[in-house]
Order: sequence, then structure tokens, then C-alpha cells
Amino acid sequence: MNEEIIAKAREIIISKTIGEDKGYCALTVIDIDDFPTTSTISVSKADGMNWLTFCTGCGCDKAKRIERCNKASVCFNAIDHNITLVGTIEVLTDPEIKKEMWYQGLENHFSGPEDPNYCVLRFNTSRYNLLVDWKEVKGVL
Repeated sequence: MNEEIIAKAREIIISKTIGEDKGYCALTVIDIDDFPTTSTISVSKADGMNWLTFCTGCGCDKAKRIERCNKASVCFNAIDHNITLVGTIEVLTDPEIKKEMWYQGLENHFSGPEDPNYCVLRFNTSRYNLLVDWKEVKGVL
């Protein structure tokens, strides 16, 4: 049963990435006063529950907070699921990664993948708490 729930959670996450149904998730990072701060954000790519990437601006509060403290949590939820991932996050500015993660819609905020203000956030999952179809599974990756 656990493998079934984990597989379904992976499918849900993949379906929420850009290019699928363009869903959102909640990303929580620690602010300058050591309090959790949550915002919604689009997932640009994901490898199931292993890692997720997000695109944002280098000068934004999220990027600044992540540089200070790399602990983070991501949550996907709907009426039939609540997928909470806990792990670490990093700010990436490598030109190849920025190009790979670029998607339509970012041009509303950045001049292109080469824009120096554009960066990628990569979240790596350490542990998870899944509630899918009213069945709960907790674990460590």
C-alpha cells in the first residue's frame, strides 16, 4: 500500500509542473527573523518527490532567505491529497540550468534565460508526509 501511495504522490507532483496542468504549490522558507514564510509558486520541473525546481528573481526575498538558511518545505494540496516535502533548497545561476528550466510565461518577468536577475531554486527532499486518498505515509528519501 505504501508504494502505491508514494507512486500516486509522484504522479500528482509531476502533473503540477509547468507544461502539465500548471498547478501551484506552497514553498516555505525561513525569513530574516527566523520565522517560516510561505508563498505559492509554480514548479518548473520535478523528479517525482526527489527534487523540484522553481524559477524566480535573484534579488527577490525568497532567494535572499534561501542564501541565509537553506531549510525549506513544499506542500501540494487539494481535496484528495496533501503532499508535504521537507528538505533543503539552493539558488542556482548556472547558465545551462537556467536555460533548461526556462518556460513560457517567464518572459513576462525576465528578458530571457540569460537575464542576470533570473535564477532557479532547486529543492531536494529529505523526508515526506503524504496524505493521498485519505491514506497517510511518512518516510525519508
